[in-house]
Amino acid sequence: MAYKAIMQLSNAALQATGYRTLTSKPGHHQTMIQSLPKTVGINIDQMIILDSLRKQRNVADYSGDLVTNTTMEECLNQAEALLKEVTSWLNSEHPELT
Repeated sequence: MAYKAIMQLSNAALQATGYRTLTSKPGHHQTMIQSLPKTVGINIDQMIILDSLRKQRNVADYSGDLVTNTTMEECLNQAEALLKEVTSWLNSEHPELT
């Protein structure tokens, strides 16, 4: 659920700037996450962490590997941080959407 929150927040930021990804094409999760430095202005280090969580989610979803507690906690922390950043950004840059 935390990963889904990260994706929804990334998608909201992308769409607020007038763009969208084609969900029918592979790579749309990667595109949404990697656009965050340009949309919301997160730093590259945070984007790398989010992209790493995306890769771990792919492994878990497609291979059946278990998600570790450490990964789960990191994903929750990152989702909470991104929620604050996207909410603040939307309030500042696109108040009509909040």
